[in-house]
Amino acid sequence: MSLAWIDVLAFVAFIATVVTVSLYASRKEDTSEDYFLAGRNLTWWLISFSLIASNISTEHFVGMAGAGFGSAGLAIASYEWIAAISLVVIGLYLLPVYLKLGIYTMPEFLEHRYGTPARTLMAVYMLMAYVGVALASVLYSGAIGLQAIFGIDLYIGIWSIGILAGAYTIYGGLKAVVWSDLLQGSALLIGGAIITVIGLNKVGGLEQFLAAGSEKLHVVLPADHPEIPWTALLFGIWIPNFFYWGFNQFITQRTLGARDLRSGQLGIMGAAAIKLIIPFIIVFPGIMAYELYGDQITNGDQAYPILIKNLMPVGLRGFLLAALFGAVMSSLDSMLNSAATIFTMDIYKRHLNPDARPHTVVKIGRIATAVLVVLGCLLAPLPARFEGVFRYIQMIWGFISPSIVAVFVFGLIVRRAPLRAAMAAMLLGIPMYGFLLWFYPEIAFLNHMAITFTALILVMAVITYWQPLPEPVRFETRTTASLQSSPAARVLGALVILITVALYVVFW
Repeated sequence: MSLAWIDVLAFVAFIATVVTVSLYASRKEDTSEDYFLAGRNLTWWLISFSLIASNISTEHFVGMAGAGFGSAGLAIASYEWIAAISLVVIGLYLLPVYLKLGIYTMPEFLEHRYGTPARTLMAVYMLMAYVGVALASVLYSGAIGLQAIFGIDLYIGIWSIGILAGAYTIYGGLKAVVWSDLLQGSALLIGGAIITVIGLNKVGGLEQFLAAGSEKLHVVLPADHPEIPWTALLFGIWIPNFFYWGFNQFITQRTLGARDLRSGQLGIMGAAAIKLIIPFIIVFPGIMAYELYGDQITNGDQAYPILIKNLMPVGLRGFLLAALFGAVMSSLDSMLNSAATIFTMDIYKRHLNPDARPHTVVKIGRIATAVLVVLGCLLAPLPARFEGVFRYIQMIWGFISPSIVAVFVFGLIVRRAPLRAAMAAMLLGIPMYGFLLWFYPEIAFLNHMAITFTALILVMAVITYWQPLPEPVRFETRTTASLQSSPAARVLGALVILITVALYVVFW
């Protein structure tokens, strides 16, 4: 792709602005609460944009737009719209529990609910997944983008992204992450909206677009569809959504840093509202690419880049490319900070040095972040051996997400569930999912997760029935933050659910 000098200037200026603002906003991070949770003082709008920017990366603009171009069409939007409902539930019912306990990490919650072994096992699982799946895939996909746009060598791109994102994350912790997310998330939404409007104009307007792409504008697909059958919408798709948004440190860390429950809930509801918009600025362009260039594009993952190349004017092209690159940066810095938090708080401070002073904890967090950058860069070429980055992410996360969702959900509902029930579920989840993946490859990925989750819930129920705790677990309040729920968040949450239902009715 040829870029004019103004495009290159816009790209460099945007990235430089993000790094400068992030470093300035995060100066003087001296305590563990400052470094890992931004002093527990995040406002709702910072939380909203950080959640969205951390979530959206190149697998959305490439993989999700590619799915819209391909056989899935608008049905791929279910990942976004079901996420919106999941966020409402998490904000109203799970966040109050998290903030009441004053926890730093998701594994820490399992210690409060079950015991130290459950916390340690989840911490090990998450660290392995972050390094081998999340960091590797984001670094690889980002480097692929740099290679396609600027012709930069793949390995140089991997290490350049890793070092740049790692530098300000090591220095500033979560506060640097959320401020970079604010800038990059805003740019993503603006850039995506611009290309959607230009694309609609190119295809002849909204009415022409809806008529020409009618066969792709359905969210409910046949039961034998290989990616998103309607059966998965009933159950399977909820598992990765609740895991990702409710029990995944990478995402929940910014809500744990909320200044109070009201800020956290409003931040989550704001993110849920934005999730409703995402398909219109990512999936719709994929369908537009099919209408405009369907006979020229052989690989659906090329759909969004080709739209940028053919439709975006000079200057705006550089801005959107910077926004896409920023999506890689925002996801990477969030993953690095979250993985370092888990290592420092769940492994180092819990087992290696329980009496570590705040300054030492921050120092270990910075060292852990640097080590994670190096490990992620070394493993980044791994996704190239699989059939696409999106498939790589789905396949590996599926080994642990059903068990973690089962342990959290069952433990919150059934307060007499013992430690051995949680350990059994987390240990059995990997071989169960692997068995289904190996022997029943014709079953959709989401249905594999649903079957695994159901089996683990049954295992936990049987163990609890035979060996329940003598008394139900009670969660003690361990924080001074306000735990007053937000009526505005409840109203906004109800609106999000109503709009989501309406979208499914319209695009049935």
